[in-house]
Amino acid sequence: MPDLGWNKAWWDGGYTWSEYGEEWSKSWGGSEAQWFGSLYPRLHRFLPFRNILEIAPGYGKFSRYLLEYCYGLYKGVDLSAECVEFCKQRFSSIEGVDFHVNDGLSLDCVEDGSFDFVFSFDSLVHVNMDVHQTYVPQILSKLSQNGVAFIHHSNWADSGAGTDNKHDRGEDVSAYNYAELVKNSGGHVVFQECVNWGGGAMIDAFTLFCRDVRSMLHETVLILNAEFMREAKMIRDYQSGYSKVF
Repeated sequence: MPDLGWNKAWWDGGYTWSEYGEEWSKSWGGSEAQWFGSLYPRLHRFLPFRNILEIAPGYGKFSRYLLEYCYGLYKGVDLSAECVEFCKQRFSSIEGVDFHVNDGLSLDCVEDGSFDFVFSFDSLVHVNMDVHQTYVPQILSKLSQNGVAFIHHSNWADSGAGTDNKHDRGEDVSAYNYAELVKNSGGHVVFQECVNWGGGAMIDAFTLFCRDVRSMLHETVLILNAEFMREAKMIRDYQSGYSKVF
């Protein structure tokens, strides 16, 4: 797996961003179709949010949708200065929006206990457990008492995918050891969904978690979804066209 130094160099000049991040949403027919067809149905019960923290927003592909459901402060944290500068310009007309460069590990730039939602998608899936071991305790500390976090991470370690890690997944991460990390850090996993990505193996996972204070209200639910890419194809074939009208 590429380390943090490689990631910073790659996203700060090594990558062209020619499609502003849309290139990773082509399986859904674009980011708008991906948000409303795939992510929104998984998150809608928690909307809207007062304050939102997004980790590794890139060029703000999903930030623009999150901002529609944010009525307080939005904070984006990314290790790429290029991404942060682009997002600052892109969202400069919106009040209560701030982007900050970090070192790929620290969330010290944001206040503890202040965020109702922490979100990261299609980024932390590329890091190993050592990065998650640093981030998860911090995420829990940043959540408000009733806040939730939705993190897209690797499930490579339990996927049986073999050795062809062409999507650069964190190879020592699984839904199971991520859930254990949340629990050992004082949090509670509300929902986990293991999904396939690109092929048949369930190499990815989504984990929805909160502070342990809410654990008595929600039992952990685990879903094994080997049809996730079929869902993406259906969204692309039958829904994405609506986002391109007018």
